[in-house]
Amino acid sequence: MKTKHIFVTGGVMSGLGKGITAASLGRLLKNRGYKVINQKMDPYLNVDSGTMSPIEHGEAFVTEDGFETDLDLGHYERFVDEPLDRNCSITTGRIYSNVIEKERKGEYLGKTVQVIPHVTNEMKRLISVFDDREDVDVVITEIGGTIGDIEGLSFIEAIRQFGMERPKEDVLYIHVTLIPTVMGGHELKSKPTQHSVKELQSMGITPDILVCRVEREIPESMKEKLALYCNVRKECIISNLTVSNLYELPLMLEEEGLALETCKHLGLENIEPHNEEWANMIENIKKNNKKEVNVAIVGKYISLEDSYLSIVESLRHAGFKESVKVNISYINSEGITKDNVDQILKEYNGILVPGGFGERGIEGKIEAAKYARENKIPYLGICLGMQMAVIEFARNVLGYKNANSEEFDNKTENPVIHIMEEQKKIDKKGGTMRLGAYPCILDKNSLVHKLYGKDEIAERHRHRYEYNTDYKEECEKSGLKCVGMSPDNKLVEIVELEKHPFFIGCQFHPEFKSRPNRPHPLFDGFVNAMK
Repeated sequence: MKTKHIFVTGGVMSGLGKGITAASLGRLLKNRGYKVINQKMDPYLNVDSGTMSPIEHGEAFVTEDGFETDLDLGHYERFVDEPLDRNCSITTGRIYSNVIEKERKGEYLGKTVQVIPHVTNEMKRLISVFDDREDVDVVITEIGGTIGDIEGLSFIEAIRQFGMERPKEDVLYIHVTLIPTVMGGHELKSKPTQHSVKELQSMGITPDILVCRVEREIPESMKEKLALYCNVRKECIISNLTVSNLYELPLMLEEEGLALETCKHLGLENIEPHNEEWANMIENIKKNNKKEVNVAIVGKYISLEDSYLSIVESLRHAGFKESVKVNISYINSEGITKDNVDQILKEYNGILVPGGFGERGIEGKIEAAKYARENKIPYLGICLGMQMAVIEFARNVLGYKNANSEEFDNKTENPVIHIMEEQKKIDKKGGTMRLGAYPCILDKNSLVHKLYGKDEIAERHRHRYEYNTDYKEECEKSGLKCVGMSPDNKLVEIVELEKHPFFIGCQFHPEFKSRPNRPHPLFDGFVNAMK
C-alpha cells in the first residue's frame, strides 16, 4: 500500500486542538490495524524547541533519538503510542538551515535560491521521509499556527503542491475550526468557519473534512449550510465537543465519523476498530476517582501550566491505574524558605521537583527535598529534581554546608553535581546536551527494580550536569543509594533513599514515556505511595 498523507490545519483562532485531533485520529486508525506516525510542522525560526523558554512555549518534548521538539509530539506519543524521532518535527528554522547549507555547498548549481521551489521542495522532502518505510501506512502532519499567519504561508504552499503531485486518494486535508456561540445567546455562528475555509481555499486548498470545535452538536441545517458554502460534503463536517477528559476525544470523534470518512477518502478499508481497551480505560477513569491525593509540583515555570505538561499527564495516568484522583498544585520554588516550607507543603501527600535550568528558585527546591526527606513524604525528583535531592543530602546529612552544583557555583568546594566531561568544551546551547534514550542498569535490591520489574531500562535524557561519583561512596554509606547506573558504571541515573516510603530521584525524564493506558513505573509507584 502506498503511504497515505493527512494534513491537519487550523483556522479562526489558536488553541482549538489541532494536535489533539491529529493524535486522536492516529489512535483511531491504529485501532483499525494501520501503522501510523504523526508529524508537526512549526512556523517559528528556531531550529528546535531546545532553547525556547518553557514559560513562553511550554515544555520541550524529547524524542528517543534525542531531538527537542514541540509539546504536541508528546500528545502524539501518548495517544498513538508510537515512538517518534527527529523526522517528526519540522520547523521553519530547520528548513532554512538545510536550504542555506545546500546553497553554501553549491547544490543548487548557481540557481537563485527562492521560497518556491527550493524552500517548499525541502519541506516536501521532509514530509516524504516516511514514504519508503514498511512500518508506516499513514502519516498525519499537523501544520502549526492558524490559517492567515504570514509565517505559515510557505507551509501551506508546500502541502498544496504535495497534494497536486500525488493521487487524490493518497492525500487528505482536515481543517480544525471554530463555530462559536454569541455571548449571552445560544445561537451557533458558522461565519468564522466560512471565512477560515475561504482563506484556505484562496491558497489553493479545499479541505476534505471540517472538524469544528463547538459547544453542542451542529444542527443538520447548519451542516447543510457549511457544506454549501465550504464545498465540503455534509457527512464530513464533524462536531468536536468539549469532553470532560482529554482521552475521551478519540471515542467521541469515532462516533462522529471522523475515522470512517478518513478511510473513505484515502481508499482504506474501514476495518472494524478495536477501541475496547481505550473505552475500558475511559470507563475506569469515570468510576474510580473517589479517593484523592494532593501533589505539589515545586518548580519555577509555574506561570504556564504547559511547562510541565508531560509530568501532569503522567501523574494522571498513574491516577487512572491506581483509581485515585490526583489533585495537582503548582508551587513557586522562589517563594519557599526554611521558615515557611512547612506551612506551604504540609497539606500535600507527595512532592515532585521537576527539571529546569538556571539558579533561580534553586534554594526553594532544596528545601522541598529536605522537607520530603525528613517528614517521610513521597518524593519524586526529575533531572534537576534529583540533583536538588543530592545537594540537600550532602548539605544536611553529610555536613557539606557549601555543597552545590557547578551550574550555579563553578567555584564550590563540594561540587556534588558537576558538568559532564563531554560537555566541558561545548559553547553552543542548541541540541548539545545529553539528549535521547540511554540504557540504565538497576540494582536488583532496589525499589525501582521492583517498580520496573526488569534489570535494564532505557530512558530519555536532557541535561548537561550529573551526579559527581566522587561523593557516591559517602552518600551511600549514609543511606542515599545509587540504584541506577549507566552500563559502564560511570554515570548515576537513579538515587533512592533508604528507610523512606518513597524517595527517588532520576536523572532522566520518565514523563516522556508514560501512556494513559500504561503509566510509567516511577509515576505509578509515586502515586501508589501517596494512597
